[in-house]
Amino acid sequence: MFSKILYPTDFSEPSKKAVKYVKKLKEAGTKEVIVLYVIDEHELGAMVEGCGWLGRNPAECLEELEKSQRENAEKELGKIREELESVGISVRTLIEKGTPYKKIIEVAEKEKVTLIVMGSHGKGVLKELLIGSVSENVIRHTKKPVLIVR
Repeated sequence: MFSKILYPTDFSEPSKKAVKYVKKLKEAGTKEVIVLYVIDEHELGAMVEGCGWLGRNPAECLEELEKSQRENAEKELGKIREELESVGISVRTLIEKGTPYKKIIEVAEKEKVTLIVMGSHGKGVLKELLIGSVSENVIRHTKKPVLIVR
């Protein structure tokens, strides 16, 4: 039934808990998982603004920040890949740049996934909320089924 899953992650604790559910979905026929990390353009912009206050070249700072996030994401995605492949699931990893919920929906449509599995909230400043803004926006705007893990 859920043969192709999109698992967007920001490497937060709720996001990491979702991996357990993705692994269990192998029993429900999951064959492939696309693990997605989105570099948040708005977050990058705020960090670059801070670089400007320090007298650094904004373009160079942006390049360094994006490179650093990409490298960290590749390392973390590799760990998730190993964990999912250990139970016999085929895994592809993607790193995109943009607004997280929009990229999640875009990738879900483009890849024709049958389910999106994600944590209830990420690493944002409003961690205490029941559901995060990215999760909420994905639920509100996608036509795909979504499994939210608390």
